[in-house]
Amino acid sequence: MATITLSYDARNLLAKKTVAYILSLGVFKTIDRKSAIDLSLEDVKKGRVTTHKSAADYFKNLND
Repeated sequence: MATITLSYDARNLLAKKTVAYILSLGVFKTIDRKSAIDLSLEDVKKGRVTTHKSAADYFKNLND
């Protein structure tokens, strides 16, 4: 599958409508890329983050 990257002026109404039309045809799919902060917040919400009181506590829990 080939990847197409578009670069256009988002303030240009004609360019925005053209991109919207092309995407509405259903031939192309868009990839929703999350930013690093969004991925981090998702990790916190799903409980994939641990906290420790100190570095010594971290190493103690690491050995358990």
